[in-house]
Amino acid sequence: MMPNPDQAAADIDAWAQGLVAKADRYRAAQERTEQLRLTAASRDGSVRVTVRADGSVDGLELSGRARSMPLDELSALIMRTMRQAQGGIADRVSDVMAEEIGDEDPQTRSMMVDNLRTRFPNPEAEEEDAPVPPAPDSAAPPRAQAGDDDEGNPW
Repeated sequence: MMPNPDQAAADIDAWAQGLVAKADRYRAAQERTEQLRLTAASRDGSVRVTVRADGSVDGLELSGRARSMPLDELSALIMRTMRQAQGGIADRVSDVMAEEIGDEDPQTRSMMVDNLRTRFPNPEAEEEDAPVPPAPDSAAPPRAQAGDDDEGNPW
């Protein structure tokens, strides 16, 4: 029995239109995701970090309070605040995908969100599960003195 060629052509056209519509939804999700910015601030307000959906830093603001902080504490605070901002990426991307794609492709959505959760875990959940670090070594490394052979390097 030979299928109706007109019906077959109509089915192929409908399938192609469905693919175009799906591609448009994915393109819209990608565009919205590229526009996402997540911002976190340290508890004391001295550091504010904004990240993109790919985790890259889009902005870093330091308040005057940051000037008086020891550099090792400031760098740790910047990193902690950046991770806090990144920790929200998976949820925001999941929201965008739900709005643009819906339940049409749950496997792809799950794979993408799981990948983001692995790359950018929620730092609060990590803190709850993290073991208590050992006490720092009391012997601090020697600091360079003025006049040491550092060739004018301020670092």
